[in-house]
Amino acid sequence: MTRPPAGGTRHRAGPGPQRRLLVVLSGPSGAGKDSVIARLRERSDAFRVPVTMTTRAPRAGEQEGRDYLFVSEEEFERRIDAGDLIEHARVYGRLYGVPRSELRRALEGADAIVRVDVQGAATLRDLLPGALFVYLAPDSSGRLAERMRARGEPEEEIARRVRAAEAEDDQKGHFDHVLRNAEGDLDATVDELLALIERARGGSGRPSLEL
Repeated sequence: MTRPPAGGTRHRAGPGPQRRLLVVLSGPSGAGKDSVIARLRERSDAFRVPVTMTTRAPRAGEQEGRDYLFVSEEEFERRIDAGDLIEHARVYGRLYGVPRSELRRALEGADAIVRVDVQGAATLRDLLPGALFVYLAPDSSGRLAERMRARGEPEEEIARRVRAAEAEDDQKGHFDHVLRNAEGDLDATVDELLALIERARGGSGRPSLEL
């Protein structure tokens, strides 16, 4: 018998039709969005994740089509002009965006969770008022810097991103929930996120998503 991962029960999609829910997970660079989503997918098969497009280079271990769609600046601009992206923003000199087709595919018969920066969340808030917007906050700016050092970011870039994160923190009041990513207890963070999602599923008043 397969045991659920430590830290919580494995959630499965229930039988019968359900209202689709889109979870928008945002927060500063280094807050742990990718780690939270990865652990969420380990513990639940009820979510699909649309693949974000970016012009930045792949990091060690990242795979094309699984982690991101890696494209050139020219290709990204072409996709903007074609209206293929539901949102896009330039973050730390690189372009990021969510292809409309990826989001539609993710929401076909399942709930979806998408990670975006704070700028992207502001755009999606206007376009998709039925989504659940969650701001992921690090324990502290010191923890944020530690995560970025672990990724191999240069000190000058770390200082710039910490300053940007402090400015982005002023926007957390525009989100439905603020979720603090407890250092060293990823499962506790995911437990809280799953609880937020369950409450949103059971609530009413969220309009249908129009993509």
